Amino acid sequence: MKLGEALTERAEAARRVEQLRTRINGSARYQEGELPPEDAAVLLTELDQVLDNLETLIRRINRTNATVPVDDLGTLTDALARRDVLRLRHAALTAAADAAAGSGRGHVARQLRSELKMLAALPVAELRERADGLAGQLRELEVRIQRTNWEADLLD
Repeated sequence: MKLGEALTERAEAARRVEQLRTRINGSARYQEGELPPEDAAVLLTELDQVLDNLETLIRRINRTNATVPVDDLGTLTDALARRDVLRLRHAALTAAADAAAGSGRGHVARQLRSELKMLAALPVAELRERADGLAGQLRELEVRIQRTNWEADLLD
């Protein structure tokens, strides 16, 4: 099995866990004289099986991520950490540029000459340019990660 397939299975298992939790909660109590919509005990047993399988899958994915190389970035785990930091950095720069530009909540345009003028404390154009550069790096890294996901075999 390829790592990409395992990641898809993990996402499906996580969705299944949420569905089962909702169904269990809906069947955990019922009114006297009526039947519950489903057998909550059976659903709990199924949830345990799905969670056991999910744990095994997550362990294998983590083991694979920690060993599979991604070009000059180190392991896949290293590449994922880089991606997470690029996302955070991009979000922070974009938010700073938006705030300095006056877009966002709390911004009120000056209506009279006597009102105080709001000034940008940061260079908006430079921040946006940096954010655009980070977005490009992020897209490139994401492609490399996805390629690796579909080329790497999942470890036991």
